[in-house]
Amino acid sequence: MTTRARGQRRFPTDEGWLFLAVVIDLFSRRVVGWALRQDMTRDIVIDALRMAWFKRHPSKQAGLIFHSDRGSQYASHDFRDVLKEYGITSSMSRRGNCWDNACSETLFGSLKVERLHGQRFETRRHAMDETIAWLLWYNSTRLHSTLAYVSPMQFEQNWLAALPKQANS
Repeated sequence: MTTRARGQRRFPTDEGWLFLAVVIDLFSRRVVGWALRQDMTRDIVIDALRMAWFKRHPSKQAGLIFHSDRGSQYASHDFRDVLKEYGITSSMSRRGNCWDNACSETLFGSLKVERLHGQRFETRRHAMDETIAWLLWYNSTRLHSTLAYVSPMQFEQNWLAALPKQANS
């Protein structure tokens, strides 16, 4: 069973805040969905979830679990309706429990230190471009100690190659 984690972060620009929402596949640590907007509403998390769904095309019977905190975006009827439509079970942490956010917080910390630290963004577009470039690099190139020092994409490729031949067909 594959699980998903969520998270969001905001970045300052001269035009105002830019918010990032992500969906991470906890199996491979790959960011499979993201959305960037100037506001933090239910739409940003729905957009990130839809991107992840369309990227992966999982079966509704896959037994997916979506871990999140109790933020209003994740508790909204619209977001919960999308989860139900996709056959995903919601798992909301207890109040004050940070463990469901650990992977996304680690991702945001790495993004800040490795790409955004010390940068000043005049426009949201510039911040978006930098963020998306880093997310693509993160998935394809960044090495993870939890993945035996390979990137999330390489980890998935290695896992698929190790499956019995009939399962790959």
